[in-house]
Amino acid sequence: MLSQINKKKIKYKLNKIFNFLPKNEIDLCAREISLIINNFNKNNKKKKWLVSEKTAMVICYGDSVYSKNQKNLTTFQNFFNKKLTKFIDTIHFLPFYPSSSDSGFAVKDHYKIDNKLGNWSDIKKFAKKKQIMSDIVINHASARGLWFKNFLKEKKPGKDYFLLVNSKFNILKVVRPRDHELLKEINIFKKKDYLWRTFSDDQIDLNFKNPKVLIRFIKIMTNLIKHGVTIFRLDAIAYLWKESGTKCINLKQTHEIVKILRIISNSLNTKTLIVTETNLPEKENLSYLGNNDEANWIYNFSLPPLLIHALLFENGTYLNNWSKRLPNTKKNNAYLNFIASHDGIGMRPLEGILTNKLIKNFLNRLKKNGSKFSYRKIKNKKRSVYESNITIFDALKKSDKDKKGKYSFERYLTAHAMMFSFDGVPALYFNSFFGKSNDETKYVITGNNRDINRYRWNEENILNKLRNKKSKESLFFNSIKRLISIRIKQKAFHPNASRFNLNFGSAIFSFKRISVDKKQTIVCLYNLTSRLQKIRLSSNYKTWTNLLKPDAKFINKKTIILNPFESMWLSNK
Repeated sequence: MLSQINKKKIKYKLNKIFNFLPKNEIDLCAREISLIINNFNKNNKKKKWLVSEKTAMVICYGDSVYSKNQKNLTTFQNFFNKKLTKFIDTIHFLPFYPSSSDSGFAVKDHYKIDNKLGNWSDIKKFAKKKQIMSDIVINHASARGLWFKNFLKEKKPGKDYFLLVNSKFNILKVVRPRDHELLKEINIFKKKDYLWRTFSDDQIDLNFKNPKVLIRFIKIMTNLIKHGVTIFRLDAIAYLWKESGTKCINLKQTHEIVKILRIISNSLNTKTLIVTETNLPEKENLSYLGNNDEANWIYNFSLPPLLIHALLFENGTYLNNWSKRLPNTKKNNAYLNFIASHDGIGMRPLEGILTNKLIKNFLNRLKKNGSKFSYRKIKNKKRSVYESNITIFDALKKSDKDKKGKYSFERYLTAHAMMFSFDGVPALYFNSFFGKSNDETKYVITGNNRDINRYRWNEENILNKLRNKKSKESLFFNSIKRLISIRIKQKAFHPNASRFNLNFGSAIFSFKRISVDKKQTIVCLYNLTSRLQKIRLSSNYKTWTNLLKPDAKFINKKTIILNPFESMWLSNK
């Protein structure tokens, strides 16, 4: 049963969010949420699981691997069981629902799985041994889905679900993630109104001023749990609430909604986690941890561009300064670390960290490496780069100092070693296992920048490449696999193990991780340059083991040498 304390918390939050509604409507909403929780707990036994150094995630689509004679989720599971199951315990399936666009993010129905992929039993099979993260596309829904069709007919479910504003709504300060027209005029309700479309013409924003929309998504959460999902990625959550004359991003009501979802998550018999997806400047992104009462995990959006920038320009000044300032997380919170995703490398997280000149130089280098760019609208109808659309392999392939890509593999491997060792949960995009380059063919066909990094693999083809020990795919896969396999055995790499930055100058990125029980310490050292680097350490370290190269020795009692773009995990045990 829902505790009295949590009942009061939920009701308090509802009153803060919906203070413009009559008290009886808020009371009704609170009772319905209590009923959803109590019914779920009555029909589901307690289930708990632990987040630890063994927690490592793969990010993939339901059809990241396909074959002719099977549903895609079955094919992926076969591949996963053959190649990934020993060192990956968590799978983030990007939206597997019926969708009309945006590679699944224009959801038509959160209660169904796209028939081409499979069905709910496929997710349940995975969930018996692994943790499953699923997207809740909470900000918007498809213009071709049931909800919107019903909205236009004033039928349920969908009636009053979508956001309409009138011509008096002031949008001058609205922060945009895209560059299309935000509002769409409609005249179907006997007056001129405007639909709100944050992300595309096909993705219509939902109206969270209607508490029934919140109730609907709570029901979607419990339905997903029943089918094996235990981690919820709240897509584009920052844009949820809109008020005239404001930026319409990160508003207090949005934070209160995340807090309610966290309370509900904590109240369910099945342990679940809330993950917020907020591709924003760092201060705004960090705000979604709240006071340990909002997201369990937040995406570490500043890590990918800073890490890539440091390796391309062989300068760790900005990466080191950022790492010094970044707070360690508390118990029950964590960073979700990644350096590649299904979208691109976000540029907004660099705001306030790199100067405009440095960002411009960075974008020029990425363009030379094959990047496309997605833009957002800013003031005075100008555009600004929102993200670089490029695979992590191509992003790191060449640099101004390495124009022929002599050290492309070393940069790639070091980038992943850095990500795997940083405090938080590591998440590896599926295509990154194989060093996949830009999918120019798909881009030419669709014209969608993001498709450049959304390659799908034929099962037989990729398995053949992995059998060939000399293939690029095999080399990258086995190297990444080795890093993760070492990582998940180290208690000092627990998501909440302490991190202390170490200063060896701009050529080196270094930090110390100390396990929660204080028994293991690992000093992580990364050469960010194409030159040999000598590092003087205390003689106390001479008996420690380099986990990545156990037979490596100090050249004397205090000095070690790092080869170009070499990584070292120096452990006391």
